[in-house]
Order: sequence, then C-alpha cells, then structure tokens
Amino acid sequence: MSQLTLSLDSSLLVRDVAGDYRPANADEVLQAAQRVLAGQIRGCEALTSPQVVRDFLRVKLGTLEHEVFGVIHLDAQNRVIDYVEMFRGTVSQTSVYPREVVKEALARNSAALLLVHNHPSGAAEPSRADETLTQTLKSALALVDVRVLDHLIVAGSAILSFAERGLL
Repeated sequence: MSQLTLSLDSSLLVRDVAGDYRPANADEVLQAAQRVLAGQIRGCEALTSPQVVRDFLRVKLGTLEHEVFGVIHLDAQNRVIDYVEMFRGTVSQTSVYPREVVKEALARNSAALLLVHNHPSGAAEPSRADETLTQTLKSALALVDVRVLDHLIVAGSAILSFAERGLL
C-alpha cells in the first residue's frame, strides 16, 4: 500500500462541487463537528447531559482568538431550543447588552438560559466584570420569568461553571 493511500485512509473526505472526494481540511472538519454537536444538544436534556454541552462549547468557543458571548436557550423542561452567539468582541473583552439578551429570550420563548462566553487568554477564572454581568443579566431576566441556570466560561479545553462555583 502506498503512502498516499495510507494518508487518505486516515483522512476524512468531503465531496467537492464536481462530485469528487478529497481529504477535508481542518476548517471543514471543525465545521462538521460543530454541526454534529449542535444537533446533539438541540432538543436534548441539557441538565442531564452536561458533558454534551461542554463538548459543544469546547468546539464552538475553545479555539477562538476573540471573545464571544452566547446564550443556550432552554424550554420549560430544560431542553435546548437553540444556541445563539449574541456578541463578538476583541481578544480581551466584549460588550454585552442585557436588553438584547432579554429580547432574544422572549423572542425564543425561553424558560431558562445558559450564558456562555470564552476567554481567549486561556484563563477560565471569572473577572469581577463577569460576575457583575451575570448578576445584572440574572436580575433583568428574572423580571420576565426567565431563569439563568449557569454561566460557563470556556478557556481552551477548560470550562468554568458559575453554578458549580456558587457564583449564581
């Protein structure tokens, strides 16, 4: 067996527009993984399957070089309605507008939310601003009967949970 055959055997293949198969590049593999993980969390019991949510977040946010703030919308039975990336920032910060988070929760008829954002620095520890933002969002969403179940910070492969730390 030739070296080319061996390398193709261990590669993921994609079909191009002409219908021919070729090895997938890294971006195509990551996009496919994101689609699979998004399909797994949509409609699943997020709270009884935290590992699926963590895997999804690692792939979605763990390698980004800029901050992103997103929301996982949950129904009354804590099943995932959708993941929405709401705000994008710089390498060290992003602006989050509570009004927009509340509007999005109402538009999706969410009963609860998981707040998520990444730290491109690789340090999962929450800043004082992260803690303040969480409390502000929790208070604003409580006014419209939407619960904040957790705020997760993704830093590479590490994920910090505010709920597990007692910060909610």
